[in-house]
Amino acid sequence: MSDKLLRFERSRVYFEVVKLSSNKLREFDLSYELTRKSASELAQLIRSRAISSVEVVTEYFERIEKLNPSLNAVVTLADGAIDHARAADIALSKGETTGPLHGVPLTVKDTIDTRRLRTTSGSRLRAHNIPGRDASVVARLKAAGAIILGKTNVPEMAIPYETDNPVFGRTNNPHDLKLTPGGSSGGEAAAIAACLSPAGVGSDLSGSIRVPAHFCGIAGLKPTTGRVPMDGHSPEAIGALSLGACIGPMARTVEDLELLFDCMADSIPSATSDQVADLRGLQLAYYTFDGVIAVTKETKRAVEAAARTLEEAGLKIKEECPPGVTHGSRLWVELFSYVAFQQLVQFYHGRRREASPQISALLRKMHVETNELKDKIDVAETRAKAVIEREHLREQLLRWMKTTPLILAPVGSTPAFEHGKQRVKVAGQSISIFRSFGYSQAFNVFGLPSVVVPAGRTLGGLPIGVQIIGRPYEERTVLAAAKLIEEALGGWLICPTNFSLSPLPLPLGEGPG
Repeated sequence: MSDKLLRFERSRVYFEVVKLSSNKLREFDLSYELTRKSASELAQLIRSRAISSVEVVTEYFERIEKLNPSLNAVVTLADGAIDHARAADIALSKGETTGPLHGVPLTVKDTIDTRRLRTTSGSRLRAHNIPGRDASVVARLKAAGAIILGKTNVPEMAIPYETDNPVFGRTNNPHDLKLTPGGSSGGEAAAIAACLSPAGVGSDLSGSIRVPAHFCGIAGLKPTTGRVPMDGHSPEAIGALSLGACIGPMARTVEDLELLFDCMADSIPSATSDQVADLRGLQLAYYTFDGVIAVTKETKRAVEAAARTLEEAGLKIKEECPPGVTHGSRLWVELFSYVAFQQLVQFYHGRRREASPQISALLRKMHVETNELKDKIDVAETRAKAVIEREHLREQLLRWMKTTPLILAPVGSTPAFEHGKQRVKVAGQSISIFRSFGYSQAFNVFGLPSVVVPAGRTLGGLPIGVQIIGRPYEERTVLAAAKLIEEALGGWLICPTNFSLSPLPLPLGEGPG
């Protein structure tokens, strides 16, 4: 949609909102109060008809127009969002609701297919890709009544921890525009943290939900591998990647994670995971050193504060590094990196000039390292050994977790860092950005559910998240523990919106509504 048409649509929408409910508009400072409400609160307000879905969607559009030029978090708006909101309001006036998310707007990571709404994966090769169907997870959210507001920015083909690509450019962290929001769900985290969206959908193969949540001060859930369908995601979760890749919810509150997860996840009839017992008396182990990479002192303090909170809530706490996690980052490389890079080689075959410099460098490296048959055989043997080792270590870890069902850990070595950084310095040691997030990668390797929640701040005010890991399919338990931390340590805090509020042109591009 052109800028001229976009502004015309917003003017038309504003006129209709005033005409429909002028008395309600005066009850809220909609540009501030309404957009900072949780998805759960919005759902209740819409159901009770205290506000309309059209009002909510309009106010998010207005906030996106004000803040997105500085953040570049939302990259495509949904043409039909207002029409869907209007239909939701009409249905409600007739006593009809479609589900727990009736009329609530959400955003979706730009690697996940949305019907008739551009989905690029940050690649020039997909810059004009308009899917003909929704990914299953998007279809489920729509069936629950959600309205897709737009798509959020990603690194090219979801590869690095920096959200930047040749289609839309770089996304900034709302806490400090000089810093990255992380990746690969960095646009989603930045949008939610800055109240451009109440909640949304991300994906995670190496911490891609949890790292941005940690950097931006929101909550994010990486479910048990396989619990939420992965179809309609590009890059695909094929081969060994299916052991660790997953789609999950991101939000400002743990309550909203649970709300979205209920709508997204496959049911597990044989599991008791939907029934959370009292957490009091449950054993939890926490650690601040995985035996490989140190964390900052402020990160260590945040984990310890979360541990004390859970102990005060009645859990049994011990400091212990779980078996197997020391090998997590190495196994991630051996299991997933070759498969992920081979996907890139196939995707860009014959069109490498359209890749960004960073992706081009990876493609050249793959060509050099695996051009000979012997190299390919060595890679296959390494991956086969890694699969066997992964199964052995996972079995040990799950046996240990029979008596210690919860783990508390850092998300990574460091809080958010500057754009373009290749290495960070922690405890006097210079480490690569990739290695600094071995704490997250380990639980992709073992396929366990993990939720991130804010638990502290740096001296400079940057958020620090912690992750709570549980046994397979026990998402309810990790969410319950995260809620205790959120309540005690404050959870999401409003971002300092000290950046430009001028209504500059949005970097948008849309398919037909």
